Amino acid sequence: MTTLSDVRPGTPGTESSVASPAPRVPAPDFGPLDRFRGWVVTLVLTAIAAVTRFVMLNYPTDAGTPVFDEKHYAPQAWQVLTGGGIEDNPGYGLVVHPPVGKQMIAIGEALFGYNGWGWRFTAAVAGTVLVLLVIRIVRRLSRSTLIGAIAGILVIADGVLFVSSRLGMLDIFLALFVVAAFGCLIVDRDQVRERMARVQAEGRIALSEYGPRLGVRWWRFGAGVLLGLACGTKWSGIYFIVFFGLMSVAFDVAARRTYGVPQPWRGTALRDIGPALYALVVIPLLVYLGTYRAWFASEIGVDRNAVGNHIGSGGAWSFLPDGLRALWYYSGNVLTFHSGLTNSAGNVHPWESKPWSWPMGLRPMLYYYAEGEQVTGCSASSCVKAVMLIGTPAVWWLALPMLAWALWRAIIGRDWRYAAVLVGYGAAFLPWFLTLDRQMYFFYAVALAPFLAMGMALMLGDILGKASASKERRTTGLLAVSLYLGLVVANFAWLWPILTGLPISPEMWQQQLWLPSWR
Repeated sequence: MTTLSDVRPGTPGTESSVASPAPRVPAPDFGPLDRFRGWVVTLVLTAIAAVTRFVMLNYPTDAGTPVFDEKHYAPQAWQVLTGGGIEDNPGYGLVVHPPVGKQMIAIGEALFGYNGWGWRFTAAVAGTVLVLLVIRIVRRLSRSTLIGAIAGILVIADGVLFVSSRLGMLDIFLALFVVAAFGCLIVDRDQVRERMARVQAEGRIALSEYGPRLGVRWWRFGAGVLLGLACGTKWSGIYFIVFFGLMSVAFDVAARRTYGVPQPWRGTALRDIGPALYALVVIPLLVYLGTYRAWFASEIGVDRNAVGNHIGSGGAWSFLPDGLRALWYYSGNVLTFHSGLTNSAGNVHPWESKPWSWPMGLRPMLYYYAEGEQVTGCSASSCVKAVMLIGTPAVWWLALPMLAWALWRAIIGRDWRYAAVLVGYGAAFLPWFLTLDRQMYFFYAVALAPFLAMGMALMLGDILGKASASKERRTTGLLAVSLYLGLVVANFAWLWPILTGLPISPEMWQQQLWLPSWR
């Protein structure tokens, strides 16, 4: 539930103009009033996304076996399914990621067996749901069904999210959980303002100089659960806990200032930070520990019996249960493994990339490549097949202008929508600069892609023009945006063969590789 208090006069892309500052009073709704049309648009675009994600989902495979890093996660997921809920990679002797992603993959394997459909099914579901979430989040941010639909089209036609939705790897699940958590916090922001508006309308806003208590905030609690699942997929979910936690507190400060609380900063410190720490730190930690429930219950999990074997049973931490101490030891071994994957230690991969190349997708990732007599079907004397993780250039090559515009709007225009999107983008991007010596790959940027689409959609909303603009201005803006979206879809269609592994001629393969860094 949201209030009219957040609608600014002439908000770009809104379907109705506001002639004067909106009253801070409770209202039954805060977003666009076309709820039925909004859900029709959302479901139609989600259905289109499902078709693109599920068609030929079991293709290609490596002679019936997983491709690229699916070779790690598909077998581990099968072990989760058949081995009492725990996974153990016998080739390494150490499982280097938390269990949630493998548990998700195991759902598909339970339904379809150990095959391409099995180990990719839940990734395709996650990629489809991600489209729905982005549409609804951007619709709420922009108060416009049209701009939400634009965001959905950008996600559908993005090569990074498309390919990640069709492989049994972990990053699409991380992206799903963090975007869902982001959406929960956006709804929480609106609900906080609705509650503040009600208190002000009743004349109680200044009964305390710190402002009112805001009660139970279930959407923020839900964000904490989702962030725990994100950390249970990959540890990089921790970055989102930090960034989103700060964003949530900033929302609270802004709400208390907006509604005239005499001491908004102190009010936030006393009323909001404690509950925020509970919802966005304690809850994720408990959820994360809960994802290891099968490991705790096992006798043969990796390092499950470390206490008394690898570490002593006494000491300063002996008051903790052996299971927690063993998990801490196990996690330390995982951290050591990741810390050792550095270029300076000789760990170099031909397709690795550094984070400065991610915004524009300058160094994509080749997941699969096959050539030779066994590859046919391209109407040429020889054929090749490839699957490349590559961002649609019509979107990704505009990342820097989008970021510049978003920063301008957030800092100079004080537009909270752009600021929120930048927080999500920054959480997926900035922390990787702290460990530049580490071996990195472009698929680390999968969680960045939805926020790129959100920022692009908001910028396109500005190009559409304000609802109060002249008909000619709005028509011109709509024409420009429509032409651009047509270009995005055409670019996606051009890349389709190397996103799906369709047989093409070697000449066509070379034509697909636009930049030297793509080779």
